[in-house]
Amino acid sequence: MAFLLEPAPPFRLDLTVWALRRRQNNVIDRWDGRTYSRTLILSGKPVEVTVVQTGTADNPTLKVEATGARIAGHTKLELKPGLERMLGLNTDLSHFYAFALKDARLAPLIDRFRGVKPPRFPAVFEGLANGIACQQLSLTVGITLLSRLAERFGAKAGDTHAFPRPCDLAGQDPRRIRSLGFSEHKVRALLEAAEEIVSGRLDLEALASLDDDSVQRRLLSLRGVGRWTAEYVLLRGLGRTHVFPGDDVGARKGLAMWLELSSTPSDYAGTRAILDAWRPYAGLIYFHLLLQGLAGKGDVT
Repeated sequence: MAFLLEPAPPFRLDLTVWALRRRQNNVIDRWDGRTYSRTLILSGKPVEVTVVQTGTADNPTLKVEATGARIAGHTKLELKPGLERMLGLNTDLSHFYAFALKDARLAPLIDRFRGVKPPRFPAVFEGLANGIACQQLSLTVGITLLSRLAERFGAKAGDTHAFPRPCDLAGQDPRRIRSLGFSEHKVRALLEAAEEIVSGRLDLEALASLDDDSVQRRLLSLRGVGRWTAEYVLLRGLGRTHVFPGDDVGARKGLAMWLELSSTPSDYAGTRAILDAWRPYAGLIYFHLLLQGLAGKGDVT
């Protein structure tokens, strides 16, 4: 199956994919310099999806191809909104760009990465799992653990794996997940969340209808979820682009480098105070600072 998508311009697939994948060792979100690929579960079956951009950032078109053992006729109806969500294809950033033009500090950062859209995980559960896995670890190590989780428990399409669904993890022997390098506490958090979802007692997708405070209260009631993970889910799982995870040490360092501060903000309140000048675009700044860090490593050009 192949079809075209037309994102709201400006759009750059490379930058958006890097904001989603974050590290070279991510085997779930794959990028070869031209093609984005990922295995998704569509109509209950694993499907390998590839996306290539043609045209310019200001006149973008995406060519989408999906391959699988048996692709149902309605797969496109499921895949199209999924990609629009993951890659932020319909997000209109015109107000953000106009705002940035009036700010001498913000304008160069936004211009450098013009065309990146705010990405989201395909499911809120994946955002939660990412938050749990990456707590108190380097992002590289956290993504290594998540990649192992996908390769062990994710549905397979060809040689690639989808990210595990709650039903793939619920009921698993904790020792199988511990063997991948997860701590006992993180294993319990992942399994409890998966089992709550499968049982019907927890509906993470329904959080989209709640305000930020209500979402945070529900998430904080789950094992292994603190403020950073809750805000991470708000931004990357629910698309709340005004949210900047203020407890993210790496993001704080990026903020300090961008603003040429003499020291990194030491606490949550200090980070929030700095970002107050750019309300309600803090989450969008978060993604731009992530790309700036990746550019410094040579991953992004």
